[in-house]
Formats: sequence, C-alpha cells, structure tokens
Amino acid sequence: MTKHRIYTTSFASVYPHYVAKAEKKGRTKAEVDEIIRWLTGYSQAQLESVLENGTDFETFFAEAPRPNPARTSIKGVICGVRIEEIEEPTMREIRYLDKLIDELAKGRPLEKILRK
Repeated sequence: MTKHRIYTTSFASVYPHYVAKAEKKGRTKAEVDEIIRWLTGYSQAQLESVLENGTDFETFFAEAPRPNPARTSIKGVICGVRIEEIEEPTMREIRYLDKLIDELAKGRPLEKILRK
C-alpha cells in the first residue's frame, strides 16, 4: 500500500490554510486551535510545538495525546468521500479535522462542532 503524500506533509504547512478558511468566514484562529485541541487532546503549548517542529500529519495524529472519543460521531462527506467509510486510520483523522474546519467556516456554532 502506498502512503498518501499528505501523511509526510508537515502539519504546519497546512495549518495556515485551516486558519485562512475560518478567518475568511469571520471565524478565528483561536476557534481553529480549539477544534484541533478538542480532536487530538494536544494542549495549546503542544500544538504550538508541533507547528514549530514541522511534524508531519502521520506523526501529528499518531502522537495525539488524547484523541477525543466523540470524534467518531463526525459524519458526512468530505472531498466526495463519506468519512465513516474511510478505513485507513490516518486519513480518517485528517478528514475528521477537515470536516470540523468546514463546519466552522460554514458558521456552525462551536458548541455543535465540538459535539457538546
């Protein structure tokens, strides 16, 4: 099985795109960070360290301190694929994050995005 190129891409290289997508729709970097922390269990300091160190996506998700068990309730289609049908664990985690950022950009309240 070949690895997707995104796995070796640094999380820091994609992170500004998440922030830009949110800010373009009137949301904030702080909200993006809160979503990432909710999903992965990273603290803000740990997240900043990941960004500074150029950690790749595969490592970012593999070393997530406390992946939120509620993340499996994230359903829907992202990039034409149903999230719940993605079998490869790292790609599923990436798509969970993509879906949450999309929900933020679409104006969904943070409480609902974080499945509270």
